[in-house]
This record gives sequence, structure tokens and C-alpha cells, in this order.
Amino acid sequence: MATSQEKITVYNLAELKNTSDDAISNYLNSLKFKQSHFLTDVRLALGYSAFAIAAACFLWDYKFGFESTKQFTAAAVALYTILNCALTLWIWKKERGIVYVGTAPSGETATIATSTYKNVPQYHISITVQPKPLSKAPQTIEITRPFAEWFDAAGHFLAPPFQTILATAIPVVGKLDPKRAATAVASTPASSPSADEHTNPYTPALLDALAAADTAESSRADTSGASSRKKNSGKRRKA
Repeated sequence: MATSQEKITVYNLAELKNTSDDAISNYLNSLKFKQSHFLTDVRLALGYSAFAIAAACFLWDYKFGFESTKQFTAAAVALYTILNCALTLWIWKKERGIVYVGTAPSGETATIATSTYKNVPQYHISITVQPKPLSKAPQTIEITRPFAEWFDAAGHFLAPPFQTILATAIPVVGKLDPKRAATAVASTPASSPSADEHTNPYTPALLDALAAADTAESSRADTSGASSRKKNSGKRRKA
């Protein structure tokens, strides 16, 4: 799918990030990565357990009254607090923004965490690739790119440029999708402009040309204004 039919609000960083996060799992799973849901499963287990305790506490208090169940209620409150603290620590210390964990057919495991900064429309991706022999040191890759590279002005998600970024930056992904990696290499030959010039239409040369044109326009306006003032002053003298 080259372009998503769904549109999002391009000024909403949460929507931009969530859509991009979902696209990571969809893309890597299409390359035969085996996704691990362990982090999500633990988070859901902690959350649902806390909810179940709160619901049970309400039910037995409603049926038997507070006095006869206050010991159970005290224990339930303590357990609920422990579970919520564990959930907070799990999200903060263990997940740390991780949106995808998957194992490639070759055995390497990719762990991908993403983040954004307030009012900054850039997508920060941190990829840790663990080789199949666990004795080898993992490789960490950092990517920071503007959302405008894979979202159009209307808010449609564009899959090809986003997938090309991942295939180019992550070697294990590039091996599984050589066409995307080759596309990136072919689009930036040694004699061509830099990648920044492709993504940013206002290149230094264009800015210089615009500045020169603005200066020339100002000069013409000043000359024309001076001529007009001379004519008007001449007319007043004749009168």
C-alpha cells in the first residue's frame, strides 16, 4: 500500500507518532519478523489484575457490607497499590518507549523504541539489534527524521519513504528488503545533491536567488518611488 486512505491531523504529534509506530510493526511483520508481545502481555496482566481486585472489592463490600469485609478491603487496597506501582515501574524502566520487539528469520532480534519532543515534529527511533549468538555485543542505531518525509500535507501516511528509511538504517531489515535499500542508494549518488536538499526545497542556492530577487525588487520600487516624487514636485512647481 503506497498511500493510506485514512487521514490524520498533521499538527497532532500523538497521531503522527502512533501511526508511525503501527507502521513499524506492519512493515517488519510483512518481512517475516516474528513479533514478541511479552512486554505488552505483562503490562496488560498487571493492569487487568489491578482492575479485577478493585471490582472484587466493590462486589464483596456491596454484598456483605464494610464491617464484615474491612480486613479483605485493606488487603485489596494494599495489593492494588503494589500492582499499580509495579505497572508504573514496568512502563518506565522496562518498556521505555519500546513499540516493537521481533526476531528476524536469520535469528537477530530487533528492539525498537520511539519518542517525540513537545512541539517538535520529528520522530526519534532507537533500534537495538542483538545478533543471534548472544555473546556478541548488540548494535544500537539512532534515527531522527521529520514526519513530513512520510506524511503528505493532507495527513496521508506514505509507506514507501518510511520503509526506505528503516531498510537503509537497519542492516537486518535491508537484507530482507533489498529493493528498499537499493532505492535509497540509487536516489543519492555521489554526484547528486545531498539528502537534505531532496527533503528541503529551500536549498542555499534557492535562498540566495530569492534574496537577490527581493533586493532587485526593492531597488526597482525605490527608483520608481523617487521618479514619482520628482514628477509630482515638478507639477507643484508649475502650478
